[in-house]
Amino acid sequence: MEADESIMRHVIALSVENVQSGRGGPFAAVVVRDGKIIAEGTNVVTSENDPTAHAEITAIRNACQKLNTFQLDGCDIYTSCEPCPMCLGAIYWARPRTIYYGNTKSDAASIGFDDSFIYEQLDHPPEKRSIPMRQLLADEAISGFRAWEAKEDKIAY
Repeated sequence: MEADESIMRHVIALSVENVQSGRGGPFAAVVVRDGKIIAEGTNVVTSENDPTAHAEITAIRNACQKLNTFQLDGCDIYTSCEPCPMCLGAIYWARPRTIYYGNTKSDAASIGFDDSFIYEQLDHPPEKRSIPMRQLLADEAISGFRAWEAKEDKIAY
């Protein structure tokens, strides 16, 4: 517990430093394996002009590159805030053991980082979302899936 709190204090300090440096929002994350921080990430959406550059995403990218893998088996993620839908999806794909977080999504919403609209959009059928989704060329698009099914040396994930 003491080690977890120490790591979370480091994450909190990174989030404050990120705001003060002007690099991005008040979010930071680290990936930990065997009690050691192996990668860090902060929110750099505005400084990198990348809407996907949330703290958890950058930490996952850095950890996977360092570990030379696309999964974070045996790792834990510490993040300054409960992950947004995009980050939560990425975390699930990365498959860590545990997620530790500081602030809640309600805390984030109270300072202008409200992602409740995304959760609401997911409840709508694709064609009824605020950014409508329209399927095109389904009969042709399936060829990529068929190629994957036939590939004998594929790496499943």
